[in-house]
Amino acid sequence: MTYNINEKGYYGEFGGAYIPEMLYPNVEELRQNYLKVMVEPEFQEEFNALLKDYVGRPSPLYFAKRLSEKYNTKIYLKREDLNHTGAHKINNTIGQILMAKRLGKNRIIAETGAGQHGVATATVCALMGLECIVYMGEIDIARQAPNVARMKMLGATVVPALSGSRTLKDATNEAIRDWINNPVNTHYIIGSVVGPHPYPDMVARFQAIVSEEIQWQLKEKEDTSKPDYVVACVGGGSNAAGAFYHFLDDTDVKLIAVEAAGRGVHSGESAATSVLGKEGIIHGSKTLLMQTPDGQITEPYSISAGLDYPGVGPMHAHLYKSGRAEFIAITDDDAMTAGLDLCKMEGIIPAIESSHALAIFEHKKFQPDDVVVVSLSGRGDKDLDTYIKHFKL
Repeated sequence: MTYNINEKGYYGEFGGAYIPEMLYPNVEELRQNYLKVMVEPEFQEEFNALLKDYVGRPSPLYFAKRLSEKYNTKIYLKREDLNHTGAHKINNTIGQILMAKRLGKNRIIAETGAGQHGVATATVCALMGLECIVYMGEIDIARQAPNVARMKMLGATVVPALSGSRTLKDATNEAIRDWINNPVNTHYIIGSVVGPHPYPDMVARFQAIVSEEIQWQLKEKEDTSKPDYVVACVGGGSNAAGAFYHFLDDTDVKLIAVEAAGRGVHSGESAATSVLGKEGIIHGSKTLLMQTPDGQITEPYSISAGLDYPGVGPMHAHLYKSGRAEFIAITDDDAMTAGLDLCKMEGIIPAIESSHALAIFEHKKFQPDDVVVVSLSGRGDKDLDTYIKHFKL
């Protein structure tokens, strides 16, 4: 069994392209070209050079000595927080901006929740001199003010989404509307492994640099290219897709996806899609989706602006349904405590998204010789305000 995408754009029963007819030409143009473009030597060369000299890759694989001692296992952190712009998001936006240029697009749109993808998109648009419009929920604009300022400084126009819950889902709706109205010159840089095929696969391939590096870095440190576990937080799931990618079909490597339980999985204020989701269609793909009995999307909640998405990417829906990955839901309080722990024990301030992944050590026992790689997907400066309020610092 393979856990990768098939030629029709599905992971098992999840994926596909469920799109309005007006978007068909855009999505089809991308589908026909993305794999061809990605293997072109010039594309590879430009992509890899930018990852090295602009993003600062490879990101370190850091042995968290004090954390490992506390939990009596070997914990390595894949330091995506050290990338330019402070998260894994830049890996994908660099790939997609190069793709957009090759397809002759000169206007870029994006959606963003926590603002990291918006910043990464605005960054590469500035780098390439392309127009950039970022859609962001009004509530997220308020709680992620530093990232909004960054986007504006980088020359992007930030458009508030004022409908629905005024968060990530609504920003995505607005971006799709824009794309329908501007089909010819616009490329939509989706920030996660969501959306219609080929987006989930394309984003996963650009993020696969993460697991590619983990393999050779671990070989240097532990004399094996295979960790026992790879752990990553999942909202839409792009950092997890990148961290899992090269291990998907290697069942010796156990995969753990960590979702946001919010105030408790069954509290009515949660984003634990694997537990609460049913099959449905959101933003162009069939996946697991939190919804009411009559199929209306329910509002997700998480203290982390990057994890409050009501669905999960189709790759992760398949990993969950097939049992290939273990899904664990972590509450706001547990995530915040784990984040502060990392600050005090390792001198690293993580994004609240990544803190959810770190919190599993309080919930799951690992063996002393297990090698556990945690994707530290982002740095915490964007979340300082939330940390300050939570801990009354």
